[in-house]
Amino acid sequence: MKKFLFGALVLGFMSACNNDNLTHQNETSPDQENTVPSALRRSCPSEEIRQAMLLKNPSLKQKIADIEFSTEKFAENLKIGKVLADGTVEIPVVFNVIYNTSAQNVSDARIAEQIAVLNADYGATNSDITKIPSAFKPAAAGDVKIRFKLVATNRKQSTKTGWRSDLEQMKKASTGGIDATDVTKNMNIWVVNSILDENNQPGTLGYAYYPEHAGQWYDGLVIGYQYIGKTGASAPFNLGRTVTHEVGHYLNLPHLWGSSDAGCQTDYSNDTPTSPGPNYGNPTYPLNRVCGGVSRSQMFMNYMDYVDDKSMVMFSANQRTRMQAVVAASGPRAGLR
Repeated sequence: MKKFLFGALVLGFMSACNNDNLTHQNETSPDQENTVPSALRRSCPSEEIRQAMLLKNPSLKQKIADIEFSTEKFAENLKIGKVLADGTVEIPVVFNVIYNTSAQNVSDARIAEQIAVLNADYGATNSDITKIPSAFKPAAAGDVKIRFKLVATNRKQSTKTGWRSDLEQMKKASTGGIDATDVTKNMNIWVVNSILDENNQPGTLGYAYYPEHAGQWYDGLVIGYQYIGKTGASAPFNLGRTVTHEVGHYLNLPHLWGSSDAGCQTDYSNDTPTSPGPNYGNPTYPLNRVCGGVSRSQMFMNYMDYVDDKSMVMFSANQRTRMQAVVAASGPRAGLR
């Protein structure tokens, strides 16, 4: 199990990768130990975007350090009873739908489905929670005490057929997008027809910004319309878990293997086994992989892995604490309360 090494914080975050991409299974890296049974696999560039932002604005390193320090302090106070339960935090959600064709204009029903998925996954009422292996049940988060409430849906038709993640044009009316609705008080989700990388290549499912960007005009999530809700969504990412995963980043959860796909780094949760990198498709439990010469059973069913939607079913208890710290009264996203 990993130890929380605060001193290694900034170095760990300088090599990052977090957006959700689609790639073909024949592109698996040589150290990938598990097979990829589905035609498509998940990956995530929120960390890559984080790294790029750190290079542009090195002062963000201090914000990250401050957030991690307050998270660690929150966790310690929780252990010794200084933090009392103050009820569930309900996050207001604004959907900004930018579409080219009518098929891309996701319906109110699909948006409602997505909100329901978030509330089930973060409330531990998802029907597939029974898939948690007995070995990991003691580490399961249970109810994270965070809920989501749709407060507005904004829609706009556009002639654009793709939106680059590094330009954030979908987030400005002046560049054809939709301006955010008060990012200090709402979690904004932009739904677009296609997310392109900096090389104009499609395939990204979604991405999100970490809490050090709280209050910035671009803060929030961007998700491909194909991965919203369940009805009409694209398999194998058709159970709404792309948004569940990206909200995890928004609430300060790294991938299980750390800030780089090189893996075997800390995710700052000591109840998630160290991982050498992403798992894809629908693995069979137990799945053992090696870090530092030690073979460990992988928590691939965690929402912060890259498996298909039907294999994602849980957060861990330490991940719950990290997310609660972010929305606490003294947290970086306290305005969402």
